[in-house]
This record gives sequence, C-alpha cells and structure tokens, in this order.
Amino acid sequence: MHELTVTKTRFEGGLWEGMVDHLPQGAEARITVTCEAAPVPDVSLSPVAGTGQHLLRVPVPPEAIGDGIRTILIRDDRTGETLAQIAILAGEALADTLQAEVDLLREELDMLKRAFRRHCVETAAT
Repeated sequence: MHELTVTKTRFEGGLWEGMVDHLPQGAEARITVTCEAAPVPDVSLSPVAGTGQHLLRVPVPPEAIGDGIRTILIRDDRTGETLAQIAILAGEALADTLQAEVDLLREELDMLKRAFRRHCVETAAT
C-alpha cells in the first residue's frame, strides 16, 4: 500500500494548495493541519475528477503571521506522519534565520530520506 504524499502546487494570497496522492480507492483521507498545535480552520480536501488525486487547500491563519518563524504541519491521521509543512518567516526575529534554516533543512532531509526509502522499497518489489 502506498503512503499518502502531498505535493505543493502553489502558495499565493495566503492560500497554500497541494495535491494529495496515493489515497486508497474509496478511502477517506484523514489529514490534520495544525499551526503551533492548534487546528487550522477552513482547510478543504476535494477530489480532482478523473485523476485519483485530491486538492488540499490550506488558508494561512492570521495568528501564523508575526515576528519569528511559524510552521504549519500537514499530517496523515492514520500514521501520524508529517506529509508537508509550510514555514512562515517574518519580522525582526529574522536575525536568527540561520537556526531557522537549519531546522528547515533537517525537515527537508527527513522528507528526502522517507522518499528515498519508499523508492527503494517500490523498486525492489519489481
């Protein structure tokens, strides 16, 4: 069984959009979107006709915009895995951006490791 994947398609006007893939036929996606452990309101997930994909729309909440870095996490409820993240950097606290960049690089490295492992498992099965 494939794991859910989320691929960002655009982020504009305070609205982040991405495509959700590998949702089993007839299964309901259980995705949670949080900002600093609080649920993000008005998130929508809708099927895209004829593609087997779903469009995920995440409006950035006003409380996510302010000094420092805020991270919005998109997670699969079934596995607890973080599928994607939205990092928002703003304000005077950007003097510490090196630490923020290191944190983001660690998250991206973890995502790449999962994708590589998934690729190895899928190609080994053929």
